[in-house]
Amino acid sequence: MSKIAADEIHGGAMLRKAIDYYCHLAVKPEFWSVLSTQDSEYMSTEYAAKSEWLKNDKDDIYDPDYNDMLRVAFMFKFGRGKLSDLVSLLSGRDFATRDYKSEIADESFEKLNDGVLRFMNENNFKDFVLAIRSAGFTSSSLISSQGALNFAYNLYLMLREDNNISATDVKRYVQRWHVMSVLTGRYSGSSESVMDRDIRRITEMGFLQFYDEIVKANLSESFWEAALPQNLVTTSTRTGGWLVYVASQIKEADNTLFTNGVKVSDVIASIGDIHHIFPKDFLRKEISAPQRLYNQVANYAYLEKRINIKVGARRPGDYFSEALECAKSGAPYFGNIYGEENLLDNLSQNCIPGDIFDMEAEDYERFLNERRILMANKIKSYFFAL
Repeated sequence: MSKIAADEIHGGAMLRKAIDYYCHLAVKPEFWSVLSTQDSEYMSTEYAAKSEWLKNDKDDIYDPDYNDMLRVAFMFKFGRGKLSDLVSLLSGRDFATRDYKSEIADESFEKLNDGVLRFMNENNFKDFVLAIRSAGFTSSSLISSQGALNFAYNLYLMLREDNNISATDVKRYVQRWHVMSVLTGRYSGSSESVMDRDIRRITEMGFLQFYDEIVKANLSESFWEAALPQNLVTTSTRTGGWLVYVASQIKEADNTLFTNGVKVSDVIASIGDIHHIFPKDFLRKEISAPQRLYNQVANYAYLEKRINIKVGARRPGDYFSEALECAKSGAPYFGNIYGEENLLDNLSQNCIPGDIFDMEAEDYERFLNERRILMANKIKSYFFAL
């Protein structure tokens, strides 16, 4: 950003200002009223016209900072992933001859400027966010990796210009790539070298061939059957497997446990609506379970708070059996699902093992193993249905 701001030939100072303003507006749309009255120079630029739509934007799924914006624009226009290369290119570095040329600096500023404008474009940005939302990631609480979002937006911009991919398939590939990235942690942590390698190989091979290669290598049958269930052996609700599982429930419009009409998407923002299927107090009392055991994500399900309170610390076999008997007879109980088939469908939506009605505390770890497999199968079906 310092390199861009110091440029006096290519309008670098205004470009930097545009990046700063856009990222600020993405988080605080009300800043537009200040900007529009206090910076007339900026307001007369194309950047202002491209960012004005943010004054009414309330979405927080993707709120980029300047690093995100530069990274996406750079990957998209330059086919590289290391931001240190951008500094060199803006200085006119010729990587082949290892010297500096003014024409390279001219071209680099022009390409970066175009990349930034493409990033800012309302149609591009909203269509990309819609793709992420329609894959089930409807809450910022389900976004664990800004790197995965950045690469997905870069991919969206690239595929929009790929004549080998129809416009209707762009969203599907972006969704699948994002889900694959989250599931495998591809762009978590220090991922710049991975992004650089991926973007170069897409440029060299073409996206479709690279996509097939990566999916085959990373999402093999052994991943679905062994690696993913193992990844769900965790207490962290920030792990990729859990986040994608919840997204799959939202995508499929699944109901919360024991309810007909209250969707997972309705309660996702409230941490108080996560229920321990085997209540933690029950596990503490019966098997002296430590926190690392009773807080496994495979023991979680979304549930209305009122139902959670009524279930309390009861044995799962008891309250699930009560729900089944009441559903069969039409008698009132803590849920609102009636009819055995409807209840069993609800349990399937929430990946509850079929033998839950007979489970005791001693069955808890077997329950966890069974449910992880069901969750992994659900995620697999969801991925290939995108």
